[in-house]
Amino acid sequence: MNRIREIRKVLFYILVLNILVAMVKTIYGHLTNSMSMEADGYHSFLDGSSNIIGLVAIWIASKPADESHPYGHSKYESFASIAIGLLILFTAFRIGGAGIERIFSDTGGIATVTTLSFIIMIITIVINVGVVLYELHMGKMLKSTILIADSMHTRSDVLVSLSVIVSLIVTRLGYPQIDIIVGLIIAIIIGMAGVKILLQSSRTLCDVHMIDPSRIEEIALGIDGVGCCHKIRTRGEEFNILVDMHIKVPGYFSTQKSHELAHKVEKAVIREIEGVTEVIVHIEPQ
Repeated sequence: MNRIREIRKVLFYILVLNILVAMVKTIYGHLTNSMSMEADGYHSFLDGSSNIIGLVAIWIASKPADESHPYGHSKYESFASIAIGLLILFTAFRIGGAGIERIFSDTGGIATVTTLSFIIMIITIVINVGVVLYELHMGKMLKSTILIADSMHTRSDVLVSLSVIVSLIVTRLGYPQIDIIVGLIIAIIIGMAGVKILLQSSRTLCDVHMIDPSRIEEIALGIDGVGCCHKIRTRGEEFNILVDMHIKVPGYFSTQKSHELAHKVEKAVIREIEGVTEVIVHIEPQ
């Protein structure tokens, strides 16, 4: 529960920062007719929406196992990570679509580029870089897929903000066409980040194996009485790995002795491999 509380705290702090940054960029972008700055502001609001998704998912994931969910609710965190990945892809398509539209259209006024425009963008980039580093560090420390996914989302916001600064510079120099090319490149980078999140999160939902079976076999065979270890399966998340395995014991072992041996194997695997929370051992006579 302490881990869940820390993840909630991180998401709430970042939500507040995203809303403040989004409001400043959107309002000033609208006042100066800067489409790129205003769009970047909406992108930051998108970051805030991903934080809200994360908070809801963590609240659900923190619920204990019940009759309907005997394995708990932790996979909701992976669902939230996928939602964030889809939001990133949506953002990439929107930016790319806007850039392509500008190639074939000359509509829209010229932005008023001021010194304050640059100051606002630089400050928001510094804030977002700090958020990325902090959230990625906390995500790895707490082994949270949602924090890691959200940090990648915020990193995409940094790239978008950098493209806005380029846009402001070339607009001031009288070469607005370069802004379109930069925007399309950024859209591709953002899209790749979204695909990466989707691939990582789908590993949990698709029950991809988490541990090399030979490592578990080595631990089990190191316990006196275990003659063979096979049919090893693992699944789950980095911080919540479930193990299912079969061991063979001498045929003359009593039920009680076999049960005690299974408990020894369970405790050894949980002790030796970080992240393993549950081990199910099936006994077979040798």
